[in-house]
Amino acid sequence: MKKIVLKFGGAALADLGSFYRISKMIKAKLSSHSVCVVVSAMQGVTDQLLQVAKKIDSRPPLRELDMLVSTGEVFSMTLLAMALHKEGIEAISLTGEQAGIITSSCHVNAKIIYVNKERLSKELESGKVVIVAGFQGISKNKEITTLGRGGSDITAVALAIALSCKMVQFYKDVEGIYSMDPKTYPEAELLKNISYEKALELAENQSKILHPRCIILAAAHQISLQVSSFLHPNSTGTTISNLNCAKKPNFLYEWEHLRI
Repeated sequence: MKKIVLKFGGAALADLGSFYRISKMIKAKLSSHSVCVVVSAMQGVTDQLLQVAKKIDSRPPLRELDMLVSTGEVFSMTLLAMALHKEGIEAISLTGEQAGIITSSCHVNAKIIYVNKERLSKELESGKVVIVAGFQGISKNKEITTLGRGGSDITAVALAIALSCKMVQFYKDVEGIYSMDPKTYPEAELLKNISYEKALELAENQSKILHPRCIILAAAHQISLQVSSFLHPNSTGTTISNLNCAKKPNFLYEWEHLRI
């Protein structure tokens, strides 16, 4: 059965009811795919954790900050696993470490250097939905690290590479990617199909679309990215690809030592 990676951001996890809605969306995929899910922290949770840390120490140690903020995604992954079990679906939640995500030693802004897919593959082959905490991994020194804000997008693409998936589906609070920020410009056009280059340009101007590093990584491995609304899961949204062009995207020539 084909494998697929689904990624749900914080806006899709606004409240406890969100986990039941998402579990039904995942259930609909299971007839045709083995499903790996990447989750962010619930909406607002990371900011709350950072605020608490700053109340303790205005300049907290970065190691301890990573330990703290990584718990937001752990909270999400376990609740989603419980919601799936209630739907009668076998599921297992995994931290970044348990999922085999090995990173550099740079706290707060680590880079993924390797994904050991052994556990992921084993759990998927057993028929379970695998839910992975985004935004985090573990360094070779066995320290919990995080990938920077928006890093769950990078996690999703990294897992797709490890699992040889051809597509990652991102569920957000917008219908897809627009020509301009639709919240500021109501006349913005929904773009159905765009290139990696165009997506990278728009992401840099509209920071909440996708993390630029995830687009660069997807381009390097020719993985299509689909962005659609969790409120309208059957909509096609926007597909990011090389538009059937075999030529390497121009911007990749600048990334000779690409890290995830």
